[in-house]
Amino acid sequence: MNFKTFMFALTAGLASITVAACSTSEQGASSPVVDPSPAVAAEKSSPVAAAVAKDPETTITLGDITNNPVKKIRRYKPFADHLASQLKATGITDSEVKVAPDLETMASMIASGEIDLYFDSPFPAMVVSDLSGAKPILRRWKKGVGSYHTIIFTRADSDVKTLEDLKGKVVAFDDRVSTSGYMLPLAHLKEKGFSLSEKASAQSSVEDETVGYVFSKDDDSSIEWVLNKRVGAAAIGSSDFLDIPPKTRDQLRILAKTESVPRQLVMVSPAVPPEQIEAIRKLLLTLDKSEKGKQLLQGFEKTAKFDALPKASDQSFARMRELYELVKEQ
Repeated sequence: MNFKTFMFALTAGLASITVAACSTSEQGASSPVVDPSPAVAAEKSSPVAAAVAKDPETTITLGDITNNPVKKIRRYKPFADHLASQLKATGITDSEVKVAPDLETMASMIASGEIDLYFDSPFPAMVVSDLSGAKPILRRWKKGVGSYHTIIFTRADSDVKTLEDLKGKVVAFDDRVSTSGYMLPLAHLKEKGFSLSEKASAQSSVEDETVGYVFSKDDDSSIEWVLNKRVGAAAIGSSDFLDIPPKTRDQLRILAKTESVPRQLVMVSPAVPPEQIEAIRKLLLTLDKSEKGKQLLQGFEKTAKFDALPKASDQSFARMRELYELVKEQ
């Protein structure tokens, strides 16, 4: 399927929800959108109903993507408040948290300057970057993880011994906007020279020299589909693979491990002045150096620290963009 075909907004008419929004549970990002032009993305931005009107020039605004924002806002607001309290020298006096239902809305809000900072894994971050002009400034160690990779696996008793044996079979990926469950394994297979084709279901026929793939929508389903022989193999993040109970993991065979990429990137809006970007960067880099900072990071979705993007070629932003472009071509 062409990349542009699935880059659409799942929640029509819903622009964003701010700090005052209420809901009961949390949901992840939806699919990306078609038009990669930051100007077009900005034009599509819908008005945002803020709980309290704030001056964008003196307010630092953090953003995230979710359909149900209560938990997300609770985790983000103390962190945003602390950033504002430490950035007074740059003119920041207040903080705000805004959430969007999808990548298109997030990109629009970043391009227009409504959101200053956005945190996400490389694949959705690249989509938002293309749509908004946002740039990465740091790596975030979310849940204590700095970098991760994908593990492609099958049943231990399967006749699939190597990646070559996947030809003519179906592989389960997670979701279209997943870094570890889509971008990394797809790019890995393409760079190995495999021809890939999306299939309507796990039961679809696959050409002899092609590797078919379907979306399971979550890692647990991917694991179950492999164990039940519904698919020939599956791909999930390394941390998620290690979370599989040992007795179940013993029933699986690892076929390949992809290169590692940062767990999350800190993306900054092009509307943020350079002096503020530098102040934000320096502040984030020092948070883990004090007990108070560590406690604040722990409350911010168990973040261990922020650091510079690794210079290793397989984790650089340029390399991540190469992988992203391979997926866009699919």
